[in-house]
Amino acid sequence: MIFEAQRTVKLPRLSGNRPSHPKDDWLLSPEPFRTGIYGTEHPHELVMDNGLIRRTWRLFPNAATVAFDNLMTSETIIRGVKPEALIRLNGIDYEIGGLKGQAEYGYLRREWVDALTATPDAFQCTGYETGPIKERFPYRRVSETEAAVWPPPGMALKLHFAPPERAKELKGLVLSVHYEMYDGLPLLAKWISLRNGSERAWRIDSFTSEMLAVVEWESPVETPDRWDYPNIDVESDYAFQGMTRKKANRTTCWLPDPDYTSQVNYDCHTPLLLVSKPPLGPGVTLPPGEAFDTFRTFELVHDSTDRERKGLAQKRMYRVLAPWVEDNPIFMHLMSDRPDEVRAAIDQCAEVGFEMVILSFGSGFDMENDDPAYIKRMKELADYAHRKGIRIGGYSLLASRTIGAEDDVVNPNGAYYVHAPCLGSRWGREYLQKMRTFLERTGFDALEHDGSYAGDICGSTEHPGHIGREDSQWMQWRAITDYYKWCRGSGVYLNVPDWYFLNGSNKTGMGYREVNWALPRERQLILARQNIFDGTWEKTPGMGWMFVPLMPYHGGGAEAVLEPLSEHLDDYASHLANHFASGVQAIYRGRRLFDTEETKRVVRQWVDFYKTYRPILDSDMIHVRRPDGRDYDCILHVNPRLAHRGLAVVHNPLDEPLRTTLRLPLYYTGLTDAASIREREGTPVFYELDRTFHAEVPVTVAGKSMTWLVIEKPEG
Repeated sequence: MIFEAQRTVKLPRLSGNRPSHPKDDWLLSPEPFRTGIYGTEHPHELVMDNGLIRRTWRLFPNAATVAFDNLMTSETIIRGVKPEALIRLNGIDYEIGGLKGQAEYGYLRREWVDALTATPDAFQCTGYETGPIKERFPYRRVSETEAAVWPPPGMALKLHFAPPERAKELKGLVLSVHYEMYDGLPLLAKWISLRNGSERAWRIDSFTSEMLAVVEWESPVETPDRWDYPNIDVESDYAFQGMTRKKANRTTCWLPDPDYTSQVNYDCHTPLLLVSKPPLGPGVTLPPGEAFDTFRTFELVHDSTDRERKGLAQKRMYRVLAPWVEDNPIFMHLMSDRPDEVRAAIDQCAEVGFEMVILSFGSGFDMENDDPAYIKRMKELADYAHRKGIRIGGYSLLASRTIGAEDDVVNPNGAYYVHAPCLGSRWGREYLQKMRTFLERTGFDALEHDGSYAGDICGSTEHPGHIGREDSQWMQWRAITDYYKWCRGSGVYLNVPDWYFLNGSNKTGMGYREVNWALPRERQLILARQNIFDGTWEKTPGMGWMFVPLMPYHGGGAEAVLEPLSEHLDDYASHLANHFASGVQAIYRGRRLFDTEETKRVVRQWVDFYKTYRPILDSDMIHVRRPDGRDYDCILHVNPRLAHRGLAVVHNPLDEPLRTTLRLPLYYTGLTDAASIREREGTPVFYELDRTFHAEVPVTVAGKSMTWLVIEKPEG
């Protein structure tokens, strides 16, 4: 629905009966929490609400957020009114919306809002538009393990703004601020769009797409060396240069608020002004008749400070916003591109139940080779793989290489990878086109893209893909994300060692250190379980890869590698158990998966185990006890929607048998009073849960071994 006049909100009234404290836990039962857009008793007020969070705008005399509430805790998130956004056009700063006149920024009383006034020099709200959420980009679902819902369910709101009356030169510009609120979780998205309906070009020097005066998380008198930020996770899809959210987050800033002069901190340095903006630029020129969209900022509101619960909320966000992360194929990295060896590897994968072959680094594979004969040979291999039910892909290195002075990043401070080509150079543009053409012509359906664009700034003024330094980061990000979005719409699986999930990538590193795979095998096993335990606080099992060195990797000698496989079968089996029982797929890098019938049987056994329990193993993970080599370690997969409500995996790293009583936290299985628990395929045993939803389960695990427990709802 589109409403041009902003003075009166023409929407259903928000019911006063909606509870402040939700009766259901959204992590267990998200269904009741549906987004609605409402009016209130005030004629100029508009509300987005999903029963978990609520954001309220006053639309007259200008649009501004006047309340943002955490309904799960009955707490207010903001303490003051700020502009909805900021933008700099041709060197001049403009506020977008906002209301002025709030004298006290420590809190905001409802009755104060009526006295606030509009700023004449700000963009003025002219109306609003509501509707369902639209897809961010095309998404082709290729696996049954991926969620079928796209776009995410929820509601969208668009506030329209016109330039200020006195800025006649801006006539013809139409600016909109977009919001999305999602069903079933406390999540909001926001971004800006600008359409140039004038007869001149405009330079978008910079923008701030979100600015919230957030309630402080702590109030020390003296300025500490390290601040704790408010309990809300904010990130955007403008992310790069990291395999973790924290490192890749380039846009979220927690700043002091100069308007808040009554804060306890004597220096007024408390970080309580939430700002989302690019680190540079964008510095792009918007020609007449064209439109520009900023990146999207996502705001996840927490209802707890518990690390496990916050991690579950973050992972739920990614399952909703990037459902392709649930595609978790079993794959091999093949160290050859010779057709006979590729076919042999495909045959082995098909025999033991692997699902994908990636022609690895060092294999001789070259995705930049556009020779027709090479393309034909690769297409024949892809056709062969697909006849066997196997997906096939290849490795390509983008950064961490040098092309030449004309095409490399020009940056006096150096590139992130020491050397890197610029994606805006002639070579960079041709490279991305070659990647796309290769996939289209061969039918390859996976890409391992090493050294993806890491945010390098380029000062060249000669590259065709950007004008200069100010727009170089934005234009390179646009180039790589446009390519990844095309891959997602084409069903191409993406392994990318960077945080591009919100733009279409499937998987990144779980957190391993590459040189560790040159360590002795026993050390690899415990370190791998530590990496998995630590990496799954913020990643689902399908979002991260691990590694198994079938052949030498970073050196290490005979005590590090598994070849010959049959001679190190116990260690090979332990690697398989580590990864399949955690749901975290590893890169099995070598020339074969098995060398004897016994080796083949062991591989098949663990693949079958994973496929038997795949839904629960791909579900969320509860961290019970971290591996330390001194005692048992344990992880617990949980999903209240499955028949297998949970699956606990217990490892014994010691030489002797280990007898212990596990205290399993079963709250997130959805079980409340009792559980039926069996070891492996044994007889189920009935366990009552205590008042904290724990079950105490005795287990015995043989030395240097593991076992698993299956948790179900008791019959009757």
